[in-house]
Amino acid sequence: MRRYDSPPPSALRTRRRVLQALACSLAGPGLIAGASAASTREIAHALGRTQVPLNAARVITLFQGATDTAVSLGVTPIGVVESWTQKPMYTYLRPALEGVAQVGLETQPSLEDVISLEPDLIVASRFRNERIYNLLSRIAPTIAVEDVFSFRDTLAMMGQALGKTAEAARVMAAWDARVAALRDALRARFDLLWPLTVSVLDFREDHVRAYLPNSFSGSVLAQLGFARTALQANATQTLQKITSREAIPFLDAQVFFVLMRSDRPAVRQNYLAWRAHPLWTRLDAPRHGRVYEVDNVAWSLSGGILGAQLMLDDVAVKLALPT
Repeated sequence: MRRYDSPPPSALRTRRRVLQALACSLAGPGLIAGASAASTREIAHALGRTQVPLNAARVITLFQGATDTAVSLGVTPIGVVESWTQKPMYTYLRPALEGVAQVGLETQPSLEDVISLEPDLIVASRFRNERIYNLLSRIAPTIAVEDVFSFRDTLAMMGQALGKTAEAARVMAAWDARVAALRDALRARFDLLWPLTVSVLDFREDHVRAYLPNSFSGSVLAQLGFARTALQANATQTLQKITSREAIPFLDAQVFFVLMRSDRPAVRQNYLAWRAHPLWTRLDAPRHGRVYEVDNVAWSLSGGILGAQLMLDDVAVKLALPT
């Protein structure tokens, strides 16, 4: 377990604790005994119902959106998983997470590190953690959202679990008010063109991904009132991976928001190669100068309401909306 300001616990101690937890998961009662009903609240979540301590203070978050959401509620987790980029945690969260321990990867959290921190609440997701949910629950009460990007659901569940429903309501009310104001500004800015169709394009070294309505960025853009073309509007998946430039028409829209997963030269070279293709130059957004590069972390990797607020910042700046 890595910390900014202290060395990891000894391998012997953490190994002993993880063995205890594993033994408990097979033998019966959990490592942390269930508290009485009077001192807990029941939380319904994607993987069941869990009794959570009324005053949970030692919280571990196992996906980026949960970490973001904890910060939005004024909660400092005792442990978080490593960020996808800007390691070990996203720049926008660092001031609030100074000194917080790392508990492995989002795709593979370290049970040893989780146990060593002695949490009283773990926030997980079905998408990432369903296979280890029973083990996590033996370590501490564990709640799970369905996926890692439905930030409104994450905020509501964590607000309830942490006894911060009023704070969660205030955060969501501020979000809704800002979205409404930006939606009005977009309608005024583009007048008869509104609603504009939109594509969110994530360039990789050898392909491009189009994020669809059922994605983190897609949900935010839908709330703002952006539309989708017929090719994208009814898609049920979160993204479409495109490797052939002959599929470029699938991307067509009046606005492109472009992000790149990394700053590797090969990624930008791929983007420039797509832009040079004759089919690209015929698309609506390139023809009208509405192709905007945006922040990869905010638009794809953050998964929480603070990251979504950064998305709104980008939309306002790129489309020259009043602030």
